[in-house]
Amino acid sequence: MTKNIAHRGARSVAPENTMAAVKKAFDFGADLWETDVSVTKDEQLILFHDNSLVRTTDVEERFPGRESYLFTEFTLDEILELSAGSYFEKTDPSGEIAAGNVSKEELASYRDERVPTLEEGLVFTKENHWQVNLELKDLPGSFASFPLPRHTLAMIQRVGLRFDQFVISSFNHGWLEEIQAMEPRIEVQALLGYDPGDHLDFEDFRFPVYNPRHTEMDKAMIKTLQEKHKKINLFTVNEAEEMIRFLKAGVDGIITDFPQRLKAIQK
Repeated sequence: MTKNIAHRGARSVAPENTMAAVKKAFDFGADLWETDVSVTKDEQLILFHDNSLVRTTDVEERFPGRESYLFTEFTLDEILELSAGSYFEKTDPSGEIAAGNVSKEELASYRDERVPTLEEGLVFTKENHWQVNLELKDLPGSFASFPLPRHTLAMIQRVGLRFDQFVISSFNHGWLEEIQAMEPRIEVQALLGYDPGDHLDFEDFRFPVYNPRHTEMDKAMIKTLQEKHKKINLFTVNEAEEMIRFLKAGVDGIITDFPQRLKAIQK
């Protein structure tokens, strides 16, 4: 059965990488959720995607005139002051507000959403007997050499997730090898195709799971991976026709902004 993987939570109907989006994904029946691990100036782990805080928070209003809006230039206390949900109503990123799929009550509640910590996300996953895909992203600026894998694993251990409750993915395949060396029981997933048109190099198929950009994959490539007994999760698949095509191809997982749409197709 192909897994339904909620990309940054159910980000089509709630602000991405917030607990509201995570809870929506859970309510929709996604098999797991995917998120991005980042680090603050005071070395606290948070869930955030972009290098800049501008697109998905009100940081320019709260901290006008700052020289940099990189998340690594803000302390955790400063980041927790930000609204990570007010942008959603203004931008309607997936058109779901206009389509009538987000209520006024939900929109009002989103204004109070904050950037969550990694610990919050892990606790929710543990308490709900769920699973999370933690993407480790290369960090900007002076944090380029920060040991993100080690700190992430330490938090996972602190919260007490079982090995079957999380996987770790990254475009930084060196980090994945580091994690494999530290704890072979952790499932790692190699992301490929950072930008559209990127050549997909499966590097002698040394990882057990590959998560390539779906627009760069065809039937032959999927078949090759399957013949080599590799798992395949495709990102980011949002259109129903593509979901159906990849379901028929037998991929292991579909990473989507619309877990509700994929769930309806799978019924």
